[in-house]
Amino acid sequence: MNATPHSITAPDAPNPALPEFITLMGTLRPRLHRYCARMTGSIFDGEDIVQDTLAKAAQAYDPATVQHAEGWLFRIAHNTAMDFLRSKAREEVHLADEEPDTTADPHASAELRHATTAALRTFMQLLPAQRSAVILADVLGYAMDEAADVMNVSLPAIKASLHRGRLRLRELAQQSADKAPPPALSPTDQALLTEYAARFNARDFDGLRDMLGDKVHLNLVARLQLDGKADVGEYFGRYSAVTGVMHVTPTNIEGRPAIWIHQESDATVNADYVVALDWQEGKLEMIRDFRYAFYFEDGAIFDV
Repeated sequence: MNATPHSITAPDAPNPALPEFITLMGTLRPRLHRYCARMTGSIFDGEDIVQDTLAKAAQAYDPATVQHAEGWLFRIAHNTAMDFLRSKAREEVHLADEEPDTTADPHASAELRHATTAALRTFMQLLPAQRSAVILADVLGYAMDEAADVMNVSLPAIKASLHRGRLRLRELAQQSADKAPPPALSPTDQALLTEYAARFNARDFDGLRDMLGDKVHLNLVARLQLDGKADVGEYFGRYSAVTGVMHVTPTNIEGRPAIWIHQESDATVNADYVVALDWQEGKLEMIRDFRYAFYFEDGAIFDV
């Protein structure tokens, strides 16, 4: 079992990425997550795609052949997200060959508002090609030629997908604003989550360590990963050293058990952030802590 902490953005590779490129990957991580979360319809699946993208990029980067690093990174993210969607939904992507230039229309400001405020479940009602085009153009501000390069399609194709995606978002915005609640937690998960939150608020960190499975995995997003009960148990040591106000609230995000942590004493981390938890046979098998992932604060990314 590998219990050594490692950074997802700088894995071992035959030809390690240059330090400047490693810095660029960290800088672009929030924008990559905005794209991947909306493509997959999940902040958690989106983070998995981001980590996979950064690992692939760090191993494959060659400054002699990569001329535009940001576009290259987003192309990897796009391809990784599309592979994920194909395996999950087996959905074929159909792009039109030709379409009139409808990107400069009188509804442009409204389209941007729909795209930037739409919830993840709304984006999932678009076809993948439309979804990608709208996110790249209206959420991330890519020019048409840049978006076409990321998606590896023709300029007429990206314009067609953007036009159809915008129309669909407009239709959805005019429909009922009622939101379907996330899937309910099982009674077992709800009980375990309540107990976890209670022990956290009581600062019973030994009690929290008792809830860990032998093969538990910790993903301190954008920082490190740990495997195994002994090493992950040390993770609670940082929380035990926190002074000042720290309060935990159990919640349900995307049908998964999680806790919101409010912390007032440390300005270097989010004041409010989420930690997702997964149990197996009554023991924690996964902790995903977004403490250092400031991009998680983007309110348009998810809805609880």
